[in-house]
Amino acid sequence: MNHPVQMFNYHVWATQTLLGRIQELPSSVLQQEVNTSFPTIGEAFAHIYAIDKCWLQVLKGASMPQALEECLPLQQKMLRYAADEFAEAFRELAEEYGAWFRSQDDLEQTIMLENPYAGARNTRLSEIVLQTVNHGTYHRGNISTMLRQLGHASRMNDYALFWYQQPAESRSL
Repeated sequence: MNHPVQMFNYHVWATQTLLGRIQELPSSVLQQEVNTSFPTIGEAFAHIYAIDKCWLQVLKGASMPQALEECLPLQQKMLRYAADEFAEAFRELAEEYGAWFRSQDDLEQTIMLENPYAGARNTRLSEIVLQTVNHGTYHRGNISTMLRQLGHASRMNDYALFWYQQPAESRSL
C-alpha cells in the first residue's frame, strides 16, 4: 500500500477512535461550550468533516472555490449531530475516499490548485491527501484538549499506535 493511502487509513482510524471515546461520554459533551479553537467539540468534528469533503471534491476535479462553496455549509448542518451520526458520516466519507483511491493510477499526478486564501500552485494529489490527514490530526488534538478542559480523558490516536492496530501482515515490508 502506498504512503498517502496508508496515512489516509490512519486518519480514518484516528477519527473513529476519538469518536468511539466520545460515544462513551454523556451525549451533551458534543455541545458543551469550551474556550478554545472551536466553541464545542461538535463544531470541531463538523469542521473536520466539511474540510475532508471539500478536499475530496478537489481530488475529484472540482475547483477549490467550488468545493468550499459546496462543503462549508455542511458545518452548520452537522452542528447538532450525535456522536453516532458523526461516526456514520465519517465512515461514509471514508468509503467515498476509498472509491476515489481505487480509481487512481497516479497519486503523484499534479493539478493546479487555486486556493482562494493562498493563491494558485501546482499540487500533487498525494499532497492533498496528506494535507487532509494533517488537518484532521491538528483538530483531533484540539478535541483532545477540549475533552480535558471538560474533565474527560481523551483516547490515544497517535500514528504509532495505528501501526500496532493493523494486522501483522500489513506491518511487514
